[in-house]
Amino acid sequence: MVRKKVPEWLNSTMWSTPPPPPSSYDDGLHRHSPVTKMKEEAQSISVAPRLNSAPPPSSAASSVPSPSPRPRNGSSIPSGSGEYRNSVGSSSEDFSRQAHLSAELSKKVINMKELRSLALQSLPDSPGIRSTVWKLLLGYLPPERSLWSTELKQKRSQYKHYKDELLTSPSEITWRMVRSKGFDNYDLKSESRCMLARSRITEEDHPLSLGKASIWNTYFQDTETIEQIDRDVKRTHPDIPFFSGESSFARFNQESMKNILLVFAKLNQGIRYVQGMNEILAPIFYVFRNDPDEDSSSHAEADAFFCFVELLSGFRDFYCQQLDNSVVGIRSAITRLSQLVKKHDEELWRHLEITTKVNPQFYAFRWITLLLTQEFSFFDCLHIWDALLSDPEGPLESLLGICCAMLVLVRRRLIAGDFTSNMKLLQHYPTTNISHLLYVANKLRSKMLL
Repeated sequence: MVRKKVPEWLNSTMWSTPPPPPSSYDDGLHRHSPVTKMKEEAQSISVAPRLNSAPPPSSAASSVPSPSPRPRNGSSIPSGSGEYRNSVGSSSEDFSRQAHLSAELSKKVINMKELRSLALQSLPDSPGIRSTVWKLLLGYLPPERSLWSTELKQKRSQYKHYKDELLTSPSEITWRMVRSKGFDNYDLKSESRCMLARSRITEEDHPLSLGKASIWNTYFQDTETIEQIDRDVKRTHPDIPFFSGESSFARFNQESMKNILLVFAKLNQGIRYVQGMNEILAPIFYVFRNDPDEDSSSHAEADAFFCFVELLSGFRDFYCQQLDNSVVGIRSAITRLSQLVKKHDEELWRHLEITTKVNPQFYAFRWITLLLTQEFSFFDCLHIWDALLSDPEGPLESLLGICCAMLVLVRRRLIAGDFTSNMKLLQHYPTTNISHLLYVANKLRSKMLL
């Protein structure tokens, strides 16, 4: 059998990532270095028209402190911004792209094709831009700006209804039922106002009822899910004060994330909550909560919920174990990645899967199901997600392309490695220039279309 010749462009040194220093393997999840401090409040800079024509009343609850991260790649962080600024690209290029985005977002009807093209190159980190663009890319906001206010009001009201219906305690529901049946004044002034007469406690109301219609039975069944969500949310990015810590700001953000995940679990009984969904929610909620527009920031929970649902709709089958081996399951996606690597670099594919027996499931399962949130620093992931969300064919196509590019960038080390060294490399992916990674992914994809 004649081996497929490796393309000359793959042999260029520009595709090879130099070996990282030993310390780069210290953290299995590859978080970025600890955040230095939390700013008192977000800088209100508007470079594009906001979601509301007039600024809303000031609210203490909607004041959003913005973290000032120190990126692991040595890139600079613009003062007053809670988002990571990629080091690649001159400031003049950033300004030009920012101006182009602002002009596009100012139109009465936004050209989604043009917006996707701009986002594919990674968005600038100016406050508010990413929040608005992600909402458009995820279909939460329509291209017609005149419809934004109506859509936002409707969706936010709908989310409030979900919370009222799904997150209310059974005891409160019981009292609502009592009042609805005409017992408004029943023992309201007595010491036993929290106790119902036995004759008025139905099977649905009884805490020990095992009936399917029992609100208490449902409540106790949800306890395990609630506890799992609570544990995972508290473990989300422990090195970023926005998500972790004892401050009231961090606790508020944690509660919002728990609400979103629990409402999602209750509305999607077939999937419910799967460990790791907190990592997918985190970038969306962070971006929306750090929007300098106070009204947008104060409604970050509702906005993030619907965008989280939309993003997960393209990957939900990956979280259903019964579908693992189906054409829409996670193993099918991993097989597609393997075929992609084989098509672009058969030598690398052969060495990994045949010579060293590195099954792509060993590393790609986490890459795909968590959308690369565990392989790069949090702020690098924001730029990667710009590309994922801008793909008109859906984020999975871009995700597989980026995963393939990740292998190509370290091909020389993989070709020289054995099973142990390659597994260590792929499970602890080295520090990489994100703009370069996205460039390689786009180059690989363009060759597929030739």
